[in-house]
Amino acid sequence: MNTTLKLLLLVLALQGCAVREPMPAEVDRETPTLTPRASTYYDLLALPRPKGQLVAAVYGFRDQTGQYKPTPASSFSTSVTQGAASMLVDALQASGWFRVLEREGLQNVLTERKIIRASQNKPNTPANIQTQLPPLQAANLLLEGGVIAYDTNIRSGGEGARYLGIGASREYRVDQVSVNLRAVDVRSGQVLANVMTSKTIYSVGRSAGVFKFIEFKELLEMEAGYTTNEPAQLCVLSAIEAAVAHLIAQGIERRLWQTAGGQAVEQTSLPKYLGQAQTL
Repeated sequence: MNTTLKLLLLVLALQGCAVREPMPAEVDRETPTLTPRASTYYDLLALPRPKGQLVAAVYGFRDQTGQYKPTPASSFSTSVTQGAASMLVDALQASGWFRVLEREGLQNVLTERKIIRASQNKPNTPANIQTQLPPLQAANLLLEGGVIAYDTNIRSGGEGARYLGIGASREYRVDQVSVNLRAVDVRSGQVLANVMTSKTIYSVGRSAGVFKFIEFKELLEMEAGYTTNEPAQLCVLSAIEAAVAHLIAQGIERRLWQTAGGQAVEQTSLPKYLGQAQTL
């Protein structure tokens, strides 16, 4: 290797140490977008229309896994999202089968209603505010459940090859998240339908390297690689969407609710979930 090339490599190395690479937020190459959705979301949109919407309430959809992120990330950060109830409400509304009532933030609704009543008692209140508040609507169904399991490293492996100091390798790891969703009759407390779904989470790492003597006592060594981790919260969202679709299909099979007439069920996504095992 000649002297000029050595000097050029030394200058590039010094520049790399002196200049900090800008962060993605500083570059501002991408604008915020809507959350990407999996095929389960479009299956919900493609379900047949119901004969009548089901009035449902969701008080919570808790993380029941007890799993925390491994150190050194944090011993206090959970492995799965704590916003599963919001994901469930979104999936229920996307299906078109449910009219969801606000229950997780019920105290906020009650506070606002108290403020309205207090303002109505003031003198000189405008006529459009003096109308009495209607009572809150009651639900027919109570949707319960939660994220019940998060299993890490259920399968791992990889492959690689190296020849004359030049090689490449690939490693992967598979995690799994499971959710439970059940529909409860408010009048009797009976569990009408119950489903469990699971979704795998993939992590893949690829790397390539060179370790070779190009001249006597002159060694060339280079490495490059990257890792791709499937977002856990999107997998939880997909498992919840699949649970909603399976719950609707199970209710149709048990004649708990019906589809609207005049629809070709074969042209919808319902046959995909009818009679299936309760896994994703």
